[in-house]
Amino acid sequence: MAVVAIYSVKGGVGKTTFAANLAWCAANQSSRRTLLWDLDAAGGAGFLLGVDPKKKKRATSVIAKEIDPAKLIRKTDYARLDLLPADESIRALDVQLAEIGKKNRMAKLTAEMMKDYDRLILDCPPVLSELSSQIVRAADLILVPIPPSPLSARALETVREQVSAQGKKAPRIMPVFSTVDRRRTLHREAVAQAREWPVIPAASAIEQCATKLAPVGAFAPRSAAARAFKKLWTDVERQLAQG
Repeated sequence: MAVVAIYSVKGGVGKTTFAANLAWCAANQSSRRTLLWDLDAAGGAGFLLGVDPKKKKRATSVIAKEIDPAKLIRKTDYARLDLLPADESIRALDVQLAEIGKKNRMAKLTAEMMKDYDRLILDCPPVLSELSSQIVRAADLILVPIPPSPLSARALETVREQVSAQGKKAPRIMPVFSTVDRRRTLHREAVAQAREWPVIPAASAIEQCATKLAPVGAFAPRSAAARAFKKLWTDVERQLAQG
């Protein structure tokens, strides 16, 4: 059982695409009972999995323990893959956590959810806040998508500082290059400087996730993008196995 957070303090790096595709890989490739928890008010994870959003603003009720998460969890079209969707109420989550005053609320909630699942994937908002601090304390692994750019490298350092503040209890960080175009010199140089990092290419198949409303492995299983996500998930499983 493990919690994997897809997180960056920088927006537009592909977090939601990573979360949806890796959750699909966990369920399909590893046959894990998988829950994808969307913590981003935009609700993109549910959109990419083809789950119609509900208008009721109840997502924060889970945090307040006013409702059993099981009542909000939605089945997807994919075996072993469920979704705990977001809604606009998530925007007030930091205020809610501050009012509750429980520094490990997210850790306790994820532990309870893991009674029914093997893998819990968190699609996190791009913020540096009480929520992100609690996510760090709840996660076993922090996966950070990084487009090959100086700004993204700075965002990684910010995440590292936040995680290292947890001391011995800090989860592992797994940087991953995203939207890599090897025709571009900057991208080739960035990848060459960190050869140990996994790489997800810039690919039309990944862009089509938003039009197909499906993970790339479901509609283009032989594509380079699908192979890259499958390899990445294998690397994630290896990291989790190392403890």
